[in-house]
Amino acid sequence: MDGIVTDVAVGVKRGSDELLSGSVLSSPTTNMSSIVVTANGNDNKKFKGEDKMDGAPSRVLHIRKLPGEVTETEVIALGLPFGKVTNILMLKGKNQAFLELATEEAAITMVNYYSAVTPHLRNQPIYIQYSNHKELKTDNTLNQRAQAVLQAVTAVQTTNTPISGTTVSESAVTPAQSPVLRIIIDNMYYPVTLDVLHQIFSKFGAVLKIITFTKNNQFQALLQYGDPVNAQQAKLALDGQNIYNACCTLRIDFSKLVNLNVKYNNDKSRDYTRPDLPSGDGQPALDPAIAAAFAKETSLLAVPGALSPLGIPNAAAAAAAAAAGRVGMPGVSSGGNTVLLVSNLNEEMVTPQSLFTLFGVYGDVQRVKILYNKKDSALIQMADGNQSQLAMSHLNGQKMYGKIIRVTLSKHQTVQLPREGLDDQGLTKDFGNSPLHRFKKPGSKNFQNIFPPSATLHLSNIPPSVSEDDLRMLFANTGGTVKAFKFFQDHKMALLQMSTVEEAIQALIDLHNYNLGENHHLRVSFSKSTI
Repeated sequence: MDGIVTDVAVGVKRGSDELLSGSVLSSPTTNMSSIVVTANGNDNKKFKGEDKMDGAPSRVLHIRKLPGEVTETEVIALGLPFGKVTNILMLKGKNQAFLELATEEAAITMVNYYSAVTPHLRNQPIYIQYSNHKELKTDNTLNQRAQAVLQAVTAVQTTNTPISGTTVSESAVTPAQSPVLRIIIDNMYYPVTLDVLHQIFSKFGAVLKIITFTKNNQFQALLQYGDPVNAQQAKLALDGQNIYNACCTLRIDFSKLVNLNVKYNNDKSRDYTRPDLPSGDGQPALDPAIAAAFAKETSLLAVPGALSPLGIPNAAAAAAAAAAGRVGMPGVSSGGNTVLLVSNLNEEMVTPQSLFTLFGVYGDVQRVKILYNKKDSALIQMADGNQSQLAMSHLNGQKMYGKIIRVTLSKHQTVQLPREGLDDQGLTKDFGNSPLHRFKKPGSKNFQNIFPPSATLHLSNIPPSVSEDDLRMLFANTGGTVKAFKFFQDHKMALLQMSTVEEAIQALIDLHNYNLGENHHLRVSFSKSTI
């Protein structure tokens, strides 16, 4: 399933001490005398009485202004975070519904919550108020579809919602479950930031803390809600979903931790309950006004498609928007750092050109400087913070010229060029005007072909006169073994598999932009395919 669908605003479960606080939704009253109820599209049933908003709590809630195509499941989902839903009646022709919860307490909690956070279904605001009816007496034969949906949802929920008769103040999950989720992101072809996670997971309740880290070469996060119920709802809704089209898949489990200890508020970790924390890397802590805004449940970050269905054909546009989403917020870096520090390089072999070629797979390299006093380290300036994140996440820990390289964000904002007339032995090179940048054109298809280093390479721009044997020999000359080869139908492109990822990295560095004659320069990139 491509893209996250989170149409339903799911709420925070309040404790019993809060049950009676908060105002009831003040919305126009509806005169409900003798409404004709259409339960399953064509069977009519009289529903007597009127539903005035007189503030008297009831476990039956009256929901109005529903989008026309909304389903029973979506309406039931509104109530699930607050307790067991025991009945539903859809008034399709009137865009209304009645929802019955197991307890009055659950209904009070739900109304109180949605008076503070306007509920939305299918991106439209809807209105919830107490019904005059103390229970729903529906004719099950006329309401079969709704009852079937209710039974199906209840069956799924029986392990994690209160049984009928319990009060909502009791935990709606088994005690063993934690308010902390452990999140692993698979197929991370585009960077996922802490802010993107905050925006997605805030749909299910107030996010208190997030810590992000890399473990076993995978981006992971720990995220803490105020209540295990919210963690449960988020896990049910989001596990296995993609943040961007066809990539960045969420794998979610409960953490064994029940509380996170966050020391710094920065790109890697944040405690939304403590805006005063330092950033920990010499930068000033977040401006208090910004931090307070962050702490609100409604996120400031507009990440197109990070919520609603993510049918974004160009996921890179979304990733770029995610980086740009922080622009204009004082105290928050706009788009992240563009300069990378690369260490543990093979100083006998490495050149600015080889670093330009390898890092150029993940962004447009502007400048490269191999450090004069420490030639196993280099600074690489990318075109934007998104590209530096991509390069770091894909190249940290890879082997280049026989050594495992380390890639981190540098504290430098730019790479300085040597002063005029100063010979720095060719250690600094400016690639700002290079014709070899892969991502200069907005919306270039190269954005959709960014993959982690792999043993299989994608070759393109092959002239008609060049044969499979020519290419096999060319790539074997880079010092590796060619394991497999396959031309695409038009013979302008091919897949070529080396025996290891390290060999493929070497071949890409040596042969990307290699002149094959007939004015054809070979283009080489990593492939997600195998032969």
